[in-house]
Amino acid sequence: MSFNTFGHQFRVTTWGESHGPALGATVDGCPPGIEIDEAFIQQFLDRRRPGQSKETTQRKEPDAVRILSGVFEGRTTGTTIQLMIENTDQRSKDYGEIARQFRPGHADITYHQKYGVRDYRGGGRSSARETAARVAAGGVAQAALRQLVPDLQIYGYMVQMGAKHLDRAKFDRDAILQNPFFLPDGEAADEWADYLAAIRKGQNSVGAAIEVVAEGCPAGLGAPIYAKMDTELAAAMMSINAVKGVEIGEGMAAAALTGVENADEMVMGPPDGVEYLSNHAGGILGGITTGQPITVRFAVKPTSSILTPRRSVNVAGEEVEVITKGRHDPCVGIRAVPVAEAMMACVILDQFLMDRAQTGGVRGTIG
Repeated sequence: MSFNTFGHQFRVTTWGESHGPALGATVDGCPPGIEIDEAFIQQFLDRRRPGQSKETTQRKEPDAVRILSGVFEGRTTGTTIQLMIENTDQRSKDYGEIARQFRPGHADITYHQKYGVRDYRGGGRSSARETAARVAAGGVAQAALRQLVPDLQIYGYMVQMGAKHLDRAKFDRDAILQNPFFLPDGEAADEWADYLAAIRKGQNSVGAAIEVVAEGCPAGLGAPIYAKMDTELAAAMMSINAVKGVEIGEGMAAAALTGVENADEMVMGPPDGVEYLSNHAGGILGGITTGQPITVRFAVKPTSSILTPRRSVNVAGEEVEVITKGRHDPCVGIRAVPVAEAMMACVILDQFLMDRAQTGGVRGTIG
């Protein structure tokens, strides 16, 4: 299998399967001298870790990360960083019945059609378990950004789960980490929990929409035409398991706007001589950051592993009825929030390093 690597200057290669002995990430291009240890990376993995509430899969994985190389006495050396996370709670027997069947909505059939062989245990490489490695790599990126771009803050949250939508008038950033949905409205969390409980009891699943924001990102990152910041971010988010749509700024809603409405007007003001009166562009113009908050949203489809029987076929070409047993998220979008933050961090660090290599941080002046 090819294409397990993303990034240009800051390059991440993930490896491992859902039910293999371990998974992890190989990180190349991290600058030397970055303060980091396993505990720093672990805080991000703990937010993604399964089995922490009834709203997510009950697979109990500690997701304890080990740094095998590239760090000495608490600082990066500039060489390859190897990260490993052991799998400790696999139940491969849950998947025996679907060894020769294709689960609807899963990559089973396309992996078989492409490779002629597949790891049916939890989906193997196609499992969302792979995202633990991305979060670990994102922890490395966050450590570097903390030192190189200290004003940068990256945070994600849910804006929709099925029929439930975030009331933006009640947006409370402090509430995001105080409920299992990463929902910036603490008062609505119980209502969302009841809604998801009914979905789960009905042996069903539901989709979600996630928004991730980067505040304090400097202007000038990104490169036209083929390494635009929004191009790289869209590709990074779309590569996350179960993501089916990505928007930057107004996204699809821009189709309903006029030019007058959509134009982000500018006036002179602090701190860099220019102040924007709106941010329909989501912090990116012509593929280059404006200095405004970067805003990305994406849609996650409902978990395809459900106990409700679904029609399908098997390897022999026979029509069958498939029930997917095992431990699965009723809404896989919940745990996609820390994954989105990790991918955002990796892309921004990559673009920062590319810009530093090309321009040395030189910027045009205004005023």
